[in-house]
Amino acid sequence: MGGLDISTLGMVVAVATGLGSYFLGRHWRKGRVAKKQARERAALEATQSRQVRRARERSQRR
Repeated sequence: MGGLDISTLGMVVAVATGLGSYFLGRHWRKGRVAKKQARERAALEATQSRQVRRARERSQRR
């Protein structure tokens, strides 16, 4: 590899770091997606008429 030597320990550390980064990113992304969906749902509900809101609330109580 052109004079570069990758040790076994270095390779293990690189793989472990990559996997940790992948799973941490997935975990954080779930939180961001949930917040975005909550904001979109709130914006949609804010534009609904009172009649539509009451009908939705009645159906949720059942």
